[in-house]
Amino acid sequence: MKKNVYRNLIIALLMIAASGIAMALRPTQLLAEIGPSLSLDEVVPRAFGDWQELKQAGQIVNPQRQQTLDKFYAQVLSRLYVNSNGESIMLSIAYGKDQSDEKQVHYPEVCYPAQGFKVLSIEQGSAKTDFGDIRVKRLLTELGVRKEPITYWATVGEKVVLSGYEAKKVQLSYGFSGYIPDGLIFRVSSVDKDAKNAFNLQQTFISDLIKNISPIDRLRLAGIHNKN
Repeated sequence: MKKNVYRNLIIALLMIAASGIAMALRPTQLLAEIGPSLSLDEVVPRAFGDWQELKQAGQIVNPQRQQTLDKFYAQVLSRLYVNSNGESIMLSIAYGKDQSDEKQVHYPEVCYPAQGFKVLSIEQGSAKTDFGDIRVKRLLTELGVRKEPITYWATVGEKVVLSGYEAKKVQLSYGFSGYIPDGLIFRVSSVDKDAKNAFNLQQTFISDLIKNISPIDRLRLAGIHNKN
């Protein structure tokens, strides 16, 4: 009888200790509260290189419902850009201060089908810039006769991630230091039946944009540490 009492007492003490350790390891400090705040509207120029914002953002399809955007993201930037050849790029950046399990960014291969799109192909690749390559995913999506090739990446803290698994690993690495990382999803797309042409245009847009923002903003938007 006494053995059972002692055993139950030891188990209870171990459970209390484990709970205490878990609480101690649970991050509490938002990384976003350290250093300067991020304003997407100020960081992303309205004109750069051969690109100019076109005030017709209503053409941009947002694959996430407004209540989802409000719940998971602190800022959402949606703009339509056009170059001197009349070619257009849709830019969408959604930023969240808290990339804990319940509030991680949502990836286009999940969001687009939820709004009726078909995802015809998914490939990983890289977007080349003068300051280093960015790991990206390229999707070909379809809604009726609308073909919309997409290039995107996500960040957790200062790291680019392309899946929930990668995001979790980076989140844990920050968590062990006591921080809750921020993060964003950066997406460019265009309506074009020629996917190769669309992806080349998106590559040019990304390269031009990265060239025209500050080093600290390159780090926060694209995880680029490299300098010229």
